Amino acid sequence: MNLIKYLSVVVVGGFILTSCSKGGQPTSTDPGDTSTATGIAYNEDEKSFQVADYAEFPQGPGLVFIEGGRTTLGSMEEDVAMTRDNIERTVTVASFYMDETEVANIHWLEYLHYLKADSLPEVYQAALPDTTVWSQQLSFNDPYVSYYLRYPGFRFFPVVGVSWLQANDYCIWRTAKVNENLAQQADGGGGRRGLFGRKKKGAEEAPAEGSKPSIESGYVLPNYRLPTEAEWEYAAQALIGTQYSDDENQNNRRLYPWDGHQVRNPYGKQMGKFMANFKRGRGDYAGIAGSLNDGAMITDYIYSYPPNDYGLYNMAGNVNEWVQDLYRPLSYQDVEDLNPFRRDGFLDDSSNYDSSEGYHSLINDEVRVFKGGSWKDVAYWLSPGTRRFMAQDSATATIGFRCAMINAGSNK
Repeated sequence: MNLIKYLSVVVVGGFILTSCSKGGQPTSTDPGDTSTATGIAYNEDEKSFQVADYAEFPQGPGLVFIEGGRTTLGSMEEDVAMTRDNIERTVTVASFYMDETEVANIHWLEYLHYLKADSLPEVYQAALPDTTVWSQQLSFNDPYVSYYLRYPGFRFFPVVGVSWLQANDYCIWRTAKVNENLAQQADGGGGRRGLFGRKKKGAEEAPAEGSKPSIESGYVLPNYRLPTEAEWEYAAQALIGTQYSDDENQNNRRLYPWDGHQVRNPYGKQMGKFMANFKRGRGDYAGIAGSLNDGAMITDYIYSYPPNDYGLYNMAGNVNEWVQDLYRPLSYQDVEDLNPFRRDGFLDDSSNYDSSEGYHSLINDEVRVFKGGSWKDVAYWLSPGTRRFMAQDSATATIGFRCAMINAGSNK
């Protein structure tokens, strides 16, 4: 009798295994109709566990995919400032997304437009860039104070005069606005395709009008945010362009986001042209009339100069860029070696610095890192391994930013 029961179980189990194997193993995009843990059907009725249709993670507007991996971060050349605050070390950075370009004036004007319509006046006022960053007592840059942000000719030049705090607020607004737009697309009726090209089977698949989709629905993009310093430096290096085999040996390093130790293009029709917008030397911002080289006395068009091997523009020069990290000189030895990031003064308290007593030090818990070099910086600062810092509520004509986003739904 026991043998009969055993054979019955084996036979039934064989049918179950055969049934499962026909459909293959469940995945995030094809979880099946029933739970592999309980055998209970999904989406059977209102009491059932609801499993929404899910397509592969979509790419948010303006973003480029950055494949992560192992790399060596840190300074490569002599430490001119003698800071020793970014010594080389091996880390792993997970894949993520980053804006193809710096956030431009037209993007910020769009932001101001919606804030003016939807927010309190003080919120709008707080979002206005400090255009007086162009004004200098001993130079005549006055026209930029009035025209740089709003004149149509500067639409696709990088926004400047924004603090780290303002850049963070923009990321929060952009996340909400993009998801609001995607939710409206998903709520479309008739035979239209839903969010991210998904075919709707019924009205219940789309979020209700005016409601915020849940994370479980798959209708929500992760947050736009400032990149971490490690992400920014990794993306700027773009060492994916130096890999010529699959042996995992990284035989080449880069001083700049392009090959070689020179700042001029060594190839083709653009031979001799500068690869970035930076200050060539004392008083020399662009070259001479009739033969301008980088051609930009101040900032430049966000798509100027060749992109790096990830397809990112102006990861050196044009404007410095804010990153998430709080500044500490010893972050390289304190942070983790997987997705390193310093969010606060943990392990290096601000009380270790005398910034509150005579300002002998500028380091406290309100200073943030910026990287990349600008139109007003010499070539040394174009190297991804260099780093500087400034108060998070301060702004200059040489600092802008770009956004990043996690690679959700993937362990790469």
